[in-house]
Amino acid sequence: MLKKIFAILAALVVVILLVATTKPDSFQIRRSASIRAVPDSIWPYLDDFHNWPAWSPWERMDTAMTRTYSGAPSGVGAVYAWSGNKKVGTGRMEITGAEPPSSLTIALDFLAPFESHNTANFTLAASGDSTTVTWTMSGPSPFLTKVMSVFVSMDRMVGPDFEAGLANLKRVVEH
Repeated sequence: MLKKIFAILAALVVVILLVATTKPDSFQIRRSASIRAVPDSIWPYLDDFHNWPAWSPWERMDTAMTRTYSGAPSGVGAVYAWSGNKKVGTGRMEITGAEPPSSLTIALDFLAPFESHNTANFTLAASGDSTTVTWTMSGPSPFLTKVMSVFVSMDRMVGPDFEAGLANLKRVVEH
């Protein structure tokens, strides 16, 4: 009986690993929101990490989180590092590209609870009296991430945080 249980468990592990090999080598999460403001009014909230506590969804998950700012005060070369509880982890962001007020690129490095190196982008597209802000995160999917994706979608895991952040940004900018 015990041999049968181990055989079933081993077969299940093999199936999970085989399914993981079919997963893509990269991921992308994207969310957008329309904000009643011109891009120039939104840009400072994105381009200056000192303004992120006003809208970032992760700031509210750990009020005791430690933050360190270095490099340029804003724009290319600005760096924001954080260390917090299990929900926010430890990591670092650096603005690596900026085309004010329409496009911002950030190197996003998570160090704990797991290590990953991703890219975040914000694009701002004006349309009448509003601006569509699109927040995208993309990166590689190493094998362990592929195994995890058999059980949970990165989009479902992080997408709601992007939606909350964009809603916070909208509330801050519009009021």
